[in-house]
Amino acid sequence: MSRTARVERTTAETKVLVELDLDGTGQADIITGVGFYDHMLNQIARHGGFDLTVHTVGDLEIDAHHTIEDTSLALGAAFDQALGDKAGIRRYGSATIPMDEVLVRAAVDLSGRPYVVHDEPALAPYIGPVYPTSMTRHIWESFGQSARMTLHVSVLRAARPGGHPDAHHVVEGQFKAVARALREAVAIDARSAGAIPSTKGLL
Repeated sequence: MSRTARVERTTAETKVLVELDLDGTGQADIITGVGFYDHMLNQIARHGGFDLTVHTVGDLEIDAHHTIEDTSLALGAAFDQALGDKAGIRRYGSATIPMDEVLVRAAVDLSGRPYVVHDEPALAPYIGPVYPTSMTRHIWESFGQSARMTLHVSVLRAARPGGHPDAHHVVEGQFKAVARALREAVAIDARSAGAIPSTKGLL
């Protein structure tokens, strides 16, 4: 069974290509023009065990918003497409990930019902020259909506006593936690005999 997807999204602001293999080995080819976001999408591939290609050309002469938003929407759509009818998957996944002083918990339900909860502390406004930290919440909202999943991401600890949160660690911890939760949720459950994991009969 092939669990792959190819999504192309073209607007007046961006052109996005996403290719995804849920049963890959963590290989990534990511180019969005936003270096830190590329780094984060590489975390999704590596820690999720997904093969992922993302090529985005966006209006970075304005800012990074459209590029990041449209890429997140296309990525979510690719997950939804690759999962098909979701027969045989575990459906639920969760992970608690430490990254030095930061601790993040992510929980996923591939429910078909988009709902996103996101909790993080106030952070410095930018990571690197063009990644606005305010976009992290918007990434999860865009991704969760188009993937049709319930997603909770919570930063449980963010700073050493008396210190300020390291924005890089806080955001990267979130991507690693979501990747690990997704890895569990999309996995095939050998005990399910290919059944759709819902009493409704569909997701």
